[in-house]
Amino acid sequence: MTSNSEALTPEQVKQNLRAQGKTLKQVAIENNLEPSDVYKVMNGSRKGLYGKGHEIAVLLGLKAKPQTTA
Repeated sequence: MTSNSEALTPEQVKQNLRAQGKTLKQVAIENNLEPSDVYKVMNGSRKGLYGKGHEIAVLLGLKAKPQTTA
């Protein structure tokens, strides 16, 4: 969804999706995720601190991609 290392706000994510002509449900299905989980992360009822919620937050750009050291 995002290629930069800065986190976006939920409103920015929505604007990006509108510009691409996609819905949250489409993004969820394309990435083999439950649409309800994606909506929960976007609405803040799932914080995205770890696990699937974190994966979704990173995918949407709500959180920066973790830095990996090789």
